[in-house]
Amino acid sequence: MENNSIKSLPTTWNKQVDHPVWVVSDAHLGVDAKLCSLEREKHLVRWLDLASQHAQTLVLLGDIFDFWFEWKHAIPKGYSRLFGKLTELKDKGVDVHFFPGNHDMWTFDYLEKELGMEIHRKPEVWQIQELAVYLGHGDGLGPGDYSYKLIKKVFANPVFQWLYARFHPNFSFGLASMLSQRSRKSGGDQSQFLGEEKEWLIQFSKSKSKYFPKHLFLFGHRHLPMHHALPNGAHYLNTGDWLHYFSYVRIEQGHAELWFWPVDGQAYMKLHVP
Repeated sequence: MENNSIKSLPTTWNKQVDHPVWVVSDAHLGVDAKLCSLEREKHLVRWLDLASQHAQTLVLLGDIFDFWFEWKHAIPKGYSRLFGKLTELKDKGVDVHFFPGNHDMWTFDYLEKELGMEIHRKPEVWQIQELAVYLGHGDGLGPGDYSYKLIKKVFANPVFQWLYARFHPNFSFGLASMLSQRSRKSGGDQSQFLGEEKEWLIQFSKSKSKYFPKHLFLFGHRHLPMHHALPNGAHYLNTGDWLHYFSYVRIEQGHAELWFWPVDGQAYMKLHVP
């Protein structure tokens, strides 16, 4: 899962959900963009309020934070509005699931123990009402990007994590901020569709569609809200981000919809995926 334990058309799912699910990713809180981090956090909290009125299950599909690391007795400061809202929703019985991304992969157990979020560290296949969904953050999937795949293995190594925890947080955050800015600059202009052959998540989804026919492949990471039809009746859908697009996905009644949340709070739908 890349979940290779499920072959062809699965009869057992990682999770079955019989009600609507709303999905958001790539808020990158902690860094300023079209709006400052605090304003984006406020909008995300309003989105959570709306989402909880329509869906019993919410999915945070990674890179909610631009950097996250948990020390034994400390966590990053800030995000009090977000944490307060997530705790409130969890106490009301809303299920909140988190698929860590490449920017917040150093999520250990704080969000799970303190906020009650369920953490998923690999892509999974869910049955959401009538729709089969293969979902994950999306980093490290598909061909290419070998340097990142190597770095990810290092970052996921417990020995490296132990050594990094020895650094003072001031140094840790400074280093992470520098690397994050460098990564964004080296990534070039990501606001344009690169073509099927250069979109790695499309290539990954296309290669998997023969094993997961008629599935929706739902990822974040790419930062560009998009839909692409795949072979075998499958579809690829990207959630986009909350840096520039404020986009998210609603899954209900057997289909997915790509929605946008303008700063005035009036959400509108742009795309309906059959």
